[in-house]
Amino acid sequence: MISYKDLGLVNGKELFAKAMAGRYAIPAFNFNNLEQLQAIVQACVETKSPVILQVSAGARKYANQTLLRFLAQGAVEYSKELGFKVPIVLHLDHGADFDICKSCIESGFSSVMIDGSHLSYEENIKLTRKVVEYAHKYDVSVEGELGVLAGVEDDVSHEHHTYTEPDEVEDFVKKTGVDSLAISIGTSHGANKFKPEQCTRDANGILVPPPLRFDILEEIEKRIPGFPIVLHGASSVPQDLVATINKYGGALKDAIGIPEEQLRKAAASAVCKINIDSDGRLAMTAAIREQLALHPEEFDPRKYLGPARDALKELYKHKITDVLGSAEKA
Repeated sequence: MISYKDLGLVNGKELFAKAMAGRYAIPAFNFNNLEQLQAIVQACVETKSPVILQVSAGARKYANQTLLRFLAQGAVEYSKELGFKVPIVLHLDHGADFDICKSCIESGFSSVMIDGSHLSYEENIKLTRKVVEYAHKYDVSVEGELGVLAGVEDDVSHEHHTYTEPDEVEDFVKKTGVDSLAISIGTSHGANKFKPEQCTRDANGILVPPPLRFDILEEIEKRIPGFPIVLHGASSVPQDLVATINKYGGALKDAIGIPEEQLRKAAASAVCKINIDSDGRLAMTAAIREQLALHPEEFDPRKYLGPARDALKELYKHKITDVLGSAEKA
């Protein structure tokens, strides 16, 4: 058993309380490799923002669970080396069952998500409660989910979304004991969150997706006042990054995300954790494709992964400062 406290990590509870009081959201950035982790830590130190390092089951397999533990510990030490120790949470994103949550807790994660949203309501409660009872023995925070997000992210895939029912949230939180709740109000996983026919066009011809269901969010806030809410699938899919990828040989079609002004509005509500994964992938891929196209003679991975890391850092600094409002909150 490895305690996250020995790695210098924190759990989400205290961060959520501060975010709720300050009306901002903690960035939850997914990572798979060293360059992504460097970019996240650099961005958060430079903006003095707390951060949740998110790891999906697929990323955990890719990075190796043993290496991952030392990467997380290294992130804490790296932030100190850069001149400012930011609060860092290591979080399992979309845990599918009790066993993976238990394994992560025992290997140093400070927070886990158990995603029982694909189960019946009663089975979701049963599974989530089981994870909570185990996690809380070790002061590890737990995120549950009600409602289903459409889209694809690693091993999580749903063709259609189901909005969270406000009538269920109070009962779910009470019976499970979760520390935060992911809800479905119109966000979606992946870079292709909406079909073009679902969108309208603005004056510049840019596709604009349907607005988030803030009416559902407001009703949920009434049912569980002061309780931390989480938004998954909240990447904005910047069209300049999509254009760069396609310019240099990519084939992204109909990549549409959530407008940042809607995320700003959500961050000022009870939403105190916003997940961003696809935007980071787009930033890195755009930079790598551009570097390889403009410098075909290069074969040193550092020559294209370095610029990709720098592009990712700038994206995350923008998200922290201009979207989530978590700058200077560490």
